[in-house]
Amino acid sequence: MSAYSPAETAEKSGFSIDTLRYYEKIGLLPGIARNASGRRVFCDDDLQWLGMLRCLRETGMPIAEMLRYTELARGGDETVQERLELLQDHDRRVDEQITRLREQQEHIQWKIRLYSGVACEGLPA
Repeated sequence: MSAYSPAETAEKSGFSIDTLRYYEKIGLLPGIARNASGRRVFCDDDLQWLGMLRCLRETGMPIAEMLRYTELARGGDETVQERLELLQDHDRRVDEQITRLREQQEHIQWKIRLYSGVACEGLPA
C-alpha cells in the first residue's frame, strides 16, 4: 500500500491541506496514520474515502450528514441499511437539484437565443 504526505494527498484529492486537517479534526477522516516524527501519512484507502467525501460535498451534502455517513461507515456491515437510506435520500435531493438546474438552464438558453437574434419574441428583461 502506498503512503502519501499531506501535500501529495492534497494534490491527488483536490482538497487543500487545511481542508484535510479540518476534515480530520471534525471526524470525517478518522484514523489517519502518523509516521515516526508524528506527521500524517495517508494511504490509498484514505484517498478513496476522500473521493467519496468530494462526491458528497460537491453534490451538496451537509457536513452533518457527511459526519453521520462517516460514523455509519465505521460501524461495519450492521450499518449498511442506514447508509443505503442516507445515500438514497441524498440522491433524491440531487435529482431535485438537477431538475431545478435544468429548468434554470432552459431559461438561460432562451436568453442566449434571444440575445443571439434567434428568438425574436419580446424584449429582454
